[in-house]
Amino acid sequence: MEYHHISAEHLSLDHLRHLIEDHTPLALSDDARARIIHCREYLDRKMENQAEPIYGITTGFGSLCNISIGRDELSQLQKNLVMSHACGTGERVPNEIVRLMLLLKIQSLSYGNSGVQLCTVERLIELYNRDILPVVFQQGSLGASGDLAPLAHLSLPLLGEGEVEVEGVIRPSAAVLAELGWEAITLASKEGLALLNGTQFMSAYGVWSLLKAQDLSRWADRIGALSLDAYDGRIEPFADNVHLIRSHRGQLTTARAIRSLLAGSELIHRPKQHVQDPYSFRCIPQVHGASKDTIDYVASVLETEINSVTDNPTIFPDEDVIVSAGNFHGQPLALAMDFLAIAAAELGNISERRVYRLIAGQRGLPHFLVAKPGLNSGFMIPQYTAASIVSQTKGLCMPASVDSIPSSQGQEDHVSMGSNAATKLYRVVCNVERVLAIELMNAAQALEFRRPARSSEAIEQLVAAYRQVVPFIENDEVMYPYIAASIQFLRTNR
Repeated sequence: MEYHHISAEHLSLDHLRHLIEDHTPLALSDDARARIIHCREYLDRKMENQAEPIYGITTGFGSLCNISIGRDELSQLQKNLVMSHACGTGERVPNEIVRLMLLLKIQSLSYGNSGVQLCTVERLIELYNRDILPVVFQQGSLGASGDLAPLAHLSLPLLGEGEVEVEGVIRPSAAVLAELGWEAITLASKEGLALLNGTQFMSAYGVWSLLKAQDLSRWADRIGALSLDAYDGRIEPFADNVHLIRSHRGQLTTARAIRSLLAGSELIHRPKQHVQDPYSFRCIPQVHGASKDTIDYVASVLETEINSVTDNPTIFPDEDVIVSAGNFHGQPLALAMDFLAIAAAELGNISERRVYRLIAGQRGLPHFLVAKPGLNSGFMIPQYTAASIVSQTKGLCMPASVDSIPSSQGQEDHVSMGSNAATKLYRVVCNVERVLAIELMNAAQALEFRRPARSSEAIEQLVAAYRQVVPFIENDEVMYPYIAASIQFLRTNR
């Protein structure tokens, strides 16, 4: 079996995508193993002669940082931390996000700046490889002292506490550990903090949503090109000369993508009676392109984050330095995820406007895209559904990162709210996927009313594949299964 070896080498988002999709098992590289052991041995030696207090290692947490803890209580201190901080509530974190949380926590602990025991990291790897997924809840993190509550839930199974999902069944962690013959981990000094301080909840949501946004950006171009042709739109606004004099990279990339998708189309090159198209068609390069540029920016932020040490205190064994700082603060992620939510939402916003145009009975298309409107409502209500989703999405795009509520008796007096940005972003990208699926359903329907004229080979192949799961609608039918099938089509045909 081929393993991905966790190491100090840069982990790209593309590589991470393949790890997720291929369900590649993890193992520690020799260098990661050596770094973890070196840091832990340094910390153990340090503790033997340490007189000055070290935050979170020989003291309490947060505003309790001035209370010293006896050496014989340091392990209990860390266990108490994990148990007391498991205060999550609300909806469960989806399994695909929990897997990412485990992977990213393992990656962050592998750099040898966290002071964890080797057995702790190896147990996390076992959970990941065996698909034993801790039950984690979406609400509870302020996105500043790390994702304390959700990461506490992620860590509870190490102690034989909390619950896990195994083969679709939620079970007590203690029962699963007993079946496997595993002893609960006895946490050493600092380990609870290393597990709970970190941005892996935010990062996991951000990575998943970013990868989804990349897919949806490509789909928005394909579906937009299909809609443009079905609407009898003009190709001139997509010419290179227009976009070279306003040289935003995403704009130019989008215009070229649309031209490539429609190359050879009979429809796009036939004479037009109208001078120009509505903005939702004519400005596809400008709108889709701006979202592309935002996606690229957010990708750079997330790629930096997943290759970082984000717990606290940070240990530098070779410098004999332990620093209590703030790498757990989620501000870089919070701002980026708020921005990505807006950029993704705009792909859905302009998509719904194209749907509205397609059903409006313009340019030779029948009202609501059925041959006998009146008797049939046709595609009237899918547009309602899209409009409802778009409206909800707009509400979700209020930035979470502009808020901060002090906590821990004022010691933690500025927080990022990046966790709320993360969970809102997840909902936004899922909403955008639904809207684009509805546009695809409408655009494919509209194209049939242009026969016998044909679109490009690329578009015709897309529609032919789509017709394997969603038929042309002649008379009113129950429509929701076709919306569901359209969503699934986008997911399985990137």
